[in-house]
Amino acid sequence: MLPKEVMAKIRRLEIRTGRIVNELFAGQYESVFKGRGMEFEEVREYLPGDDIRSIDWNVTARTGRPHIKKFVEERELTILLLVDASGSQQFGTRAQTKMEMAAELSGVLAYTAIKNNDRVGALLFTDRVEKYIPPAKGTTHLSRILRDVLYAKPEGKGTDLNPPLDFINEVLKRRCIVFIISDFFAKNYERALAVTNRRHDVIAFEVRDPREERLPSLGYLALEDLERDTSRLVWTGTAAGQKALADLQARLRGKRQETFRKLGVDRIELFTDRPYVEPLLSFFRMRARRFR
Repeated sequence: MLPKEVMAKIRRLEIRTGRIVNELFAGQYESVFKGRGMEFEEVREYLPGDDIRSIDWNVTARTGRPHIKKFVEERELTILLLVDASGSQQFGTRAQTKMEMAAELSGVLAYTAIKNNDRVGALLFTDRVEKYIPPAKGTTHLSRILRDVLYAKPEGKGTDLNPPLDFINEVLKRRCIVFIISDFFAKNYERALAVTNRRHDVIAFEVRDPREERLPSLGYLALEDLERDTSRLVWTGTAAGQKALADLQARLRGKRQETFRKLGVDRIELFTDRPYVEPLLSFFRMRARRFR
């Protein structure tokens, strides 16, 4: 049994995410995702006027009569939240940590899916698969996802996207929508991401904190690497040092952007010191325009 204060926090988050979905995202989700996939229904004999591109040549050869494959729009989607629970996600210098933003964003996406009668699951990862919650429906399932994301106790601290991507490539047989919520402090995940994006519709939420790109000018600062349990003193008192950090982060950010662009993965950039609602709405609108 969870402590009362934990249950209360989960309940507050449920109420907040539900209000955001009901007030702002009504209709947006369905227009972007519903009907994007096609599901096989049956094979039947060819009729005059049918699209010849739908002919099933194997059945046609076996029966000696032309047959076509019939498809219908998928009315039920499967959503999977890939949530980064590594050490760097515990960083935050404003109102919330990156992990707290990831939990609230997970709540919004999960609530939206459940409200539209879709199945939603979650996978928490670090440098390994920490926990897999199979897709299901219902508000009780939403509470479980929020609880497990908010109060994750991972064994690993590093970030490696290969184990979770390889896992879902093996486990998820039907096409689904995969939301990756991470700061993407990882390397060499391009191959696995390319495979996943061929099989599924992958969307990347890159969660960042402003202090990761620009430190305050306070002289020497003791900085801790939350993924490697190391620390070092850094001099922040010069403009050259500030610029070097900003340039490094800009190069890394540009490399991630180029990777997502080449693979055809949609990317949304979010900051812990800014509301995420407008970027999320802008993303929905962009996707709707693209598919119209």
